[in-house]
Amino acid sequence: MYKVFVNEKKLLLSKQSENLEKTLGYENFTSLEIALDLLENTSVKELNVFGENIDEIWSEFQKLFRIIEAAGGIVNNPEGKVLFIKRLGKWDLPKGKMEKGESREESAVREIEEETGLKDVELVRFINTTYHIYIERNGDKVLKCTHWFEMNFSGEDTSKPQIEEGITEVAWKNTAQIEEEVFPSTFKNIKLIIKEFWETKNP
Repeated sequence: MYKVFVNEKKLLLSKQSENLEKTLGYENFTSLEIALDLLENTSVKELNVFGENIDEIWSEFQKLFRIIEAAGGIVNNPEGKVLFIKRLGKWDLPKGKMEKGESREESAVREIEEETGLKDVELVRFINTTYHIYIERNGDKVLKCTHWFEMNFSGEDTSKPQIEEGITEVAWKNTAQIEEEVFPSTFKNIKLIIKEFWETKNP
C-alpha cells in the first residue's frame, strides 16, 4: 500500500478496495491519470486506486513524475522532546534532497545538521518513506520520496535555524506541544510520519 499526498489530499494505491471518499479499480495507466485529475481539479479529498498487482501500479504511477529522493529525521533528546523547524510559517521536520553518491542515512544526518545547527546526531533506525507530489515552476510534476529515520541527540544544544534555506525557527517540542502547536500548522505527511513513529514506540 502506498499513501501519496497531492496538495494535502490523499491518494491511496492498494491491492484491495479501501473505504475512502472515492475508489477506482485499476485498469491501466489512464486510471492513474484520472485519479490525479480528480484530486487536482475537483473537491475530492481522498481517493483509492486498487488492483491486484500493486507493484505494477506503483511502477506505472512513478512514470508520471520526475522522482526526487530526500531524507530526514525525527530527532529525540534525553527529555523526550522532538526537534522541529519552522519554514514558510509551518512546522516541519528537518529534511532535504539527497546528494549524488550519498546513502539515505548519510543524507538524513547531513540535512539535519545543516538545517538545525546540531552536531553529532546519532542515527537509530529507519522509520518509513512518505510521498508527496508537487509542480515545479517549469511545470514538471515531481514525486518526492522522503526517507525518515529516528535519531537521538544528547550533546550540547547548538541548534540554530538555517536562515538561507528559509528556516526561521528551530524548537524542541514535547508530546503535548506537538499535538497543540505543531499538528494544526504542519503538513499531512509530517503528521503521518510522527503518528507512525509514536505507534512503533508505544505499540
